[in-house]
Amino acid sequence: MVEKLLEPEIVEIFGHVLRGNNFLLSGGAGSGKTYSLIQVIRKALNDNPNASIACITYTNSAVNEIKLKINHDNLMVSTIHDFLWNNIKQFQKELKNGIIELSELETSKIKFKNENDKSHFVENVSNIQYKEYIQMKNGIISHDEVLVLAHHLFEKHDLLCNILKDKFKFIFLDEYQDTNKLVIEILLKHLKKCNKEQIIGFFGDSMQSIYDDGIGDLKDYVNSGEVKEVVLNQNRRNPKLVIDLANKLRTDNVIQEPSNDINAPNMKDGSVIIGKINFLYSTTNDVENIKSTQYFSNWNFNDTIKTKELSLTHNLIAPKAGFSNLMAIYDKDPMFRLKNDILSKSNEKCIELDDSKSFEKIIEEVDSLFRNSKKQMINSSNEVKELYDHLKNLPFSEIKKIYFDKDSLIDNKKETDDEGSNDSKRDNLIKHLFKIEKIIQNYKNKDYNEFIRKTNFKIDSIAKKRELKNIIDKIGNFSELKIEEVINLCDEKELCKKDDSFNTFIEKNQYLYNRVKALQYLEFQNLFNYLEGFTPFSTQHKVKGSEFENVLVILDNGGWNNYNFEYLFCNRIDKQSVLLRTQKIFYVCCTRAKENLNIYYHNPNSQTISKAIEWFGEENVHNLDDN
Repeated sequence: MVEKLLEPEIVEIFGHVLRGNNFLLSGGAGSGKTYSLIQVIRKALNDNPNASIACITYTNSAVNEIKLKINHDNLMVSTIHDFLWNNIKQFQKELKNGIIELSELETSKIKFKNENDKSHFVENVSNIQYKEYIQMKNGIISHDEVLVLAHHLFEKHDLLCNILKDKFKFIFLDEYQDTNKLVIEILLKHLKKCNKEQIIGFFGDSMQSIYDDGIGDLKDYVNSGEVKEVVLNQNRRNPKLVIDLANKLRTDNVIQEPSNDINAPNMKDGSVIIGKINFLYSTTNDVENIKSTQYFSNWNFNDTIKTKELSLTHNLIAPKAGFSNLMAIYDKDPMFRLKNDILSKSNEKCIELDDSKSFEKIIEEVDSLFRNSKKQMINSSNEVKELYDHLKNLPFSEIKKIYFDKDSLIDNKKETDDEGSNDSKRDNLIKHLFKIEKIIQNYKNKDYNEFIRKTNFKIDSIAKKRELKNIIDKIGNFSELKIEEVINLCDEKELCKKDDSFNTFIEKNQYLYNRVKALQYLEFQNLFNYLEGFTPFSTQHKVKGSEFENVLVILDNGGWNNYNFEYLFCNRIDKQSVLLRTQKIFYVCCTRAKENLNIYYHNPNSQTISKAIEWFGEENVHNLDDN
């Protein structure tokens, strides 16, 4: 009876389980992989009533979603980092030795700031802690260190592998394609050293591996027979026109078809919803005007639940979302550009610069090499002149160290657990601000367990509760506070301490910090809201895993060399890595649409238009200049 109720893919999976094989369930966007994961967990629990199961997923929200659907004493659901930490934290001696061993490896990411910190750690620390921040001196590690340290311990200690295999008969890993290679090696390489029986199950879609630090796919393990692949072909989310388009975009063996479940979200009156797709283009590039055309009738861009505008570039979004000053600092800082111009020109002319000379002196010496005088540029505005005056007397050796870009502000990767792991491109100033805002959100949302885990603020009296509320209200409701004021207030009240990463960053990036600290905290709150999806706008990366009734995709490379939509439509196979990244991000964007999908391309060439006609159908390709 139970078998007849299961999807065919689930039956196939448990055929592999009976033979003792690890498996991979591959399914395209909207295929119901989470639904299948729930089915697999339930059957595994039913068939093995005394066995424990670990389900590892990418985010805390995914953890909560699974826990709501399955409540069982033998099921442990957690994020990747929490899973690893929970299985190594009791081995304190090995943890400490592992940190020392790794810190001595040149290639390791685990490092002490200096020998004094290392000596303090060796002599005084007996308890390694996992927190949202890092203080190596005191034995406090964060996200990245947990990954590296766990990999090291499982590689070195066979007993640890035995214990984990004894603990869990099944380990299921959701969104495997985004998982760090170190985690995959723990599961498929290190645990294999132990002969005890255990099944590892992977769920995901290689076509949606859009983060550079993820494993991407398991084809090597599948080809070797170590992992058996099962393909989930149904699509429960997208209308038929989007499904047909997505099938043309995929680069693997997954061909989707509408679900045969009449209760699937993309079904109506027993048939799949047809939906609408349009490829729009024009020689002008006024997106707001484009959104007023007939192709967006009945779209409400203020409804951020139903409608999203997706773009690779943040510069167009920043003024609308209210963080243009932050964006201007990170993307258009004149001193950073001036420094780069000088270095580029000196290299071009084979001129050796004396780094001990002041910035002002260097500019005087090289100014004649530029067609447009850099001295005149410095005096072009009061703002630029003021920035220059702060730096002109510093030795050029210090100026050369100035580095930041918009990726340091807005990293286009999905964060592991919360506000940003140390492997993201965001700099440690922005990560620190994210920690502050997440702590505030935890308090406001009454998620007190997370709040307590992330802060050192001691709530041991009614007075302390009142004090905490006043602090949160001050930060949240009076956003005219400067960023530096908020950072100092949170540090002073032990709401969010300035850790090693933050302090080291400020020491090395004083110029950037001086610029950012003077902005209103509201600028960062607006950035936070944008990145957390509380605006009509989203990066094309951030939207993965979400779905909306109406999706507008702006095909603008945004100055990134990693992506090029012209390569996609013209199939530039000589640029394979760029083409592959662009294929995947475009696939992810298109498959977010539950009803209506509009693609906008500014001034495409004839080859691009021809490919659009092939993919979208001639009746769905429109030149807006003709309207």
